[in-house]
Amino acid sequence: MTYHLDIPESIASSIRLPITEIEPRLRVELALALYAQGILSFGKAAELAELTRFAFADLTGARNIPRHYTEQDLAQDLEYARGQ
Repeated sequence: MTYHLDIPESIASSIRLPITEIEPRLRVELALALYAQGILSFGKAAELAELTRFAFADLTGARNIPRHYTEQDLAQDLEYARGQ
């Protein structure tokens, strides 16, 4: 399932960014906000932002957004490290 967000022209025209930077920036800002609120996992937020997990980690650190690291996250990381 894919969602598309319609942004009213009055708002879109008020965003003070070059046109080519608007969509990627909105993706990043949405990903950060949803992650900070615990709505998206770290990996899914990085995916939404279209950033690597390392780049997303740097960004959350720069924004002082605490890392939510659960036992499930640890299990997934260990599984990945073991090559499973």
